[in-house]
Amino acid sequence: MNILLASFGQLLHGIGTMFSLFADVWYFMLPPLLYPLFKSLWVDHIHGRYGQTLQFVLLEIVPPKELEKSPKLMESVFSGLAGVMKGFNAVEEFIQGQFPASFSLEIVSRSGVVHFYIRTQKSFRNLVEAHFYAQYPDMEISEVADYIDDVPRTLPNNDWDLWGTDFELVKPDLYPIKTYPSFEEEVTGKMIDPLAGVIEALGRLGPDQNMWLQFIISPERDDWYKTGQATVDAFLGKEKKASKGILGNLWQDLVDVFVNIIPGLFGPPSFSSAPAEEKKQEQPIEFRLSPGQKEVLKALESNLGKQMFAVRMRLLYVGRRPGFDKTNISIIMGALKQFNDQNLNGFKPNDVSKTYANYLFVTKRLRYRQRRIFNRYLARDPSAAAKMCKLSTEELATLFHMPDMSVMAPAFSRVAAKRSTAPSNLPILEE
Repeated sequence: MNILLASFGQLLHGIGTMFSLFADVWYFMLPPLLYPLFKSLWVDHIHGRYGQTLQFVLLEIVPPKELEKSPKLMESVFSGLAGVMKGFNAVEEFIQGQFPASFSLEIVSRSGVVHFYIRTQKSFRNLVEAHFYAQYPDMEISEVADYIDDVPRTLPNNDWDLWGTDFELVKPDLYPIKTYPSFEEEVTGKMIDPLAGVIEALGRLGPDQNMWLQFIISPERDDWYKTGQATVDAFLGKEKKASKGILGNLWQDLVDVFVNIIPGLFGPPSFSSAPAEEKKQEQPIEFRLSPGQKEVLKALESNLGKQMFAVRMRLLYVGRRPGFDKTNISIIMGALKQFNDQNLNGFKPNDVSKTYANYLFVTKRLRYRQRRIFNRYLARDPSAAAKMCKLSTEELATLFHMPDMSVMAPAFSRVAAKRSTAPSNLPILEE
């Protein structure tokens, strides 16, 4: 018994000593450990505070009736939108909470009627209209009420159901998806509009059924080029030499000294030396790549030279329960599959965001996932567990552009008359 009491007393004494030591050193040990958590919470707080000061507007884009232009025009539009990109100093980023500007491009089906929207800050409205009208002079852009107000703010509920997911790329960001030049017929040279299948799928929804396809885009800075070049080097098999630096070389010397102390007593020590570089007799790159690999390399280098955007691609299906049919999801998923290329890249649902649940607490977990992605859509919030993918202006132009006149979906509205200015020779009435 005395031994147990003595052991317990020693334990308490040891715990007291640890607390005493911690009290002496906590002020320089805890701050470095807690800094990442504090930074994350602080950045979220100031971003939310700054976001509340911004005013947004939802613009509906109605394409002209007789449009015979390829999606290439949208590349110029997206390059113009990249003009909102700016750098931030420490005060703007960590005190004021400023963050990069973004736009929300949305293709929406409301009871089978398809609409094109873009949500932007009010201060960028003139920028958006100028670049769209420059490429599509006959289109109409007007401010409209948010269509999200047509559904309850608490979903799912007894009357409404919801399915949704974010998308991510299958391969690294630089690998492009199948873009509009690949949709051209080889015989006639006529381009098949990539959005024809998407609009047709969205137009098949019944009453009180809604499907929302969202692209939240934010322009990337030019330093992304280094990341993209690393992808090209990895494809070519170029090994990146790891640089040890001054500390690495010093550590290697110390290891050599301690390892060779004992052998040095019996003979001359042998220190490690830098390995001699072996000269490999390699064929030129054009002879080492197969025809398919050459096409992939060409696509990578072409994509590398374009303006890139960070993109969050999101799909929601919202509808009243009596008409809620998940086969509509299969239809739109099939339409999106046309942008996938097995040799290059493609989209797949992000498993973390997808609204499903298995095994334990299925109902509660499913409802949590549904409400989480719904609230993110309402706020046009790009944040999610997975990082945003990177798409070039050509890829974005493929996914979001003004459909040409060959897209004949009955529920897709167009401008009835051409937009033009008044004649310059009109008489002026004087009073």
